[in-house]
Amino acid sequence: MQRVIQKWGNSNAVRLPKPLLKSVGLRENDPVDLIQEGEGIVIRKAASKPRHKTLKERLAEAGVAPDYTIVSSECDASSVGDEVFW
Repeated sequence: MQRVIQKWGNSNAVRLPKPLLKSVGLRENDPVDLIQEGEGIVIRKAASKPRHKTLKERLAEAGVAPDYTIVSSECDASSVGDEVFW
């Protein structure tokens, strides 16, 4: 089955026919792995969907200490417009 690489935004894309995707168990938005093999590219169904990280996990990756807490402070600035202070 031959297809043409086409421009899609700033990238390139290959449109895959729905019957082909169905035959290998892939649907729209399924994650896939792209593997270079010699002069070719293999598209393979990914083992699993990536799990969304929690805020705690993201902060840990950013190097924020696990015991970090946000402390609110009151603002004593005077109003310069139509601000509403709670």
